[in-house]
Amino acid sequence: MPPSFFLKETTVLLLAVLAIPTPAIAQDGSHHLRPHAAAQVQLAQTDLPQGEAVLQLYGGPRTRTPLVQWYLEELDVPYEYVSLDLQAEEHRQPDYLAINPIGKVPVIVDGDFNLWESGAILLYLADKHGAMPAALEDRALINQWVIFANATLGRELFREEQRPQELSRLLTPINDVLSQQPFMLGSELTAADVAVGSYLYYATFLTSLDLADYPAIASYLDRLAERPAFINTIGQR
Repeated sequence: MPPSFFLKETTVLLLAVLAIPTPAIAQDGSHHLRPHAAAQVQLAQTDLPQGEAVLQLYGGPRTRTPLVQWYLEELDVPYEYVSLDLQAEEHRQPDYLAINPIGKVPVIVDGDFNLWESGAILLYLADKHGAMPAALEDRALINQWVIFANATLGRELFREEQRPQELSRLLTPINDVLSQQPFMLGSELTAADVAVGSYLYYATFLTSLDLADYPAIASYLDRLAERPAFINTIGQR
């Protein structure tokens, strides 16, 4: 595909995500970005065991960072949110590239472990915090939906020229699933819902997406929008 396609897709997707106030960032010389003392840094309220480091989430306005924030709050994981000034290219500076050499957000720093790509982060958090099922097949289904959301659903929903041809193919199976159960994989929210639900939600206000033919999806998005973790993150766009 031509580079202009990817540029257009990225631009549209960035417009979909909430804008978070951008704090100043100071560099401490240790190849690790630290929030400036005056920065507005979001801290989860859950107490940590003594000596345990708070997970850090690096992000920026109009990126996929809120997907990760939403899931962190669903899991009740304490975290520190550090917003980078992308216009000032803080994500291109050596200290940040030492965390993510690709220079993208979101990124988490969990102790000595760094991880980027929103889908990979969701799956890591689910695995670490006991939100993955025991059965291999059930875990694979979560992986399937997270990858589908990032690689297919998010792309096709925001390709205006292709949306009419692709919409039914994409949304009819999702609507069928949700007509039988409240969430993508049953009665409980999983990382699959965070990924799939986020893109569907963005599309309802960013594009001309009409869910009249997909009532189960419309009800699903209403349920997601009532969740406190959703309200505190994506709902604050």
